Amino acid sequence: MRLMFADEAGFGRISDPANCWAPPKTRPAVPFQRIRQYKTVYGAVSPFDGESHYVVLDKSNTANMTVFLKSLSERFPNDLILLCVDNASWHKSKGLKVPKNIVRFFLPPRTPEMNPIETMWREIRKLGFKNKAFVSIDAVVSKFKEVVSNMTKETVKSVTLWCWIEKIVSIC
Repeated sequence: MRLMFADEAGFGRISDPANCWAPPKTRPAVPFQRIRQYKTVYGAVSPFDGESHYVVLDKSNTANMTVFLKSLSERFPNDLILLCVDNASWHKSKGLKVPKNIVRFFLPPRTPEMNPIETMWREIRKLGFKNKAFVSIDAVVSKFKEVVSNMTKETVKSVTLWCWIEKIVSIC
């Protein structure tokens, strides 16, 4: 059995300037752009073993959620996956095809702070997207893939294995 937390996030060409170091009495110059091009990344993390799985798609909807769940199921074919998701309509849609080895359960409404993958999105942005401008959406996707491929399982665990998650599992 594998406990995983899933959600989706947008990665694109709208940059978000962040604090950075500069020599004393100088103002740092960081690239900045407002190009409305993005991809939606579906992701799932397993806090106990540091496994993660990401699929880059065009938008958030039932059809793409089905693609993501199928991909996740194929990545862990021998595991029963307990998948925690929020209450987005495409997570609960009647048209959603959920593979047999995935059982969904839902976070309480309006509580994204309870989903540890939200901290993974912040970590990925910090490591690869801080103060960057990209020449194309393909460059954004390449950078995303580079960042997640360089993340160790230990990093994923340190970012996502929260005390309350450990406690719930130890009670069960």
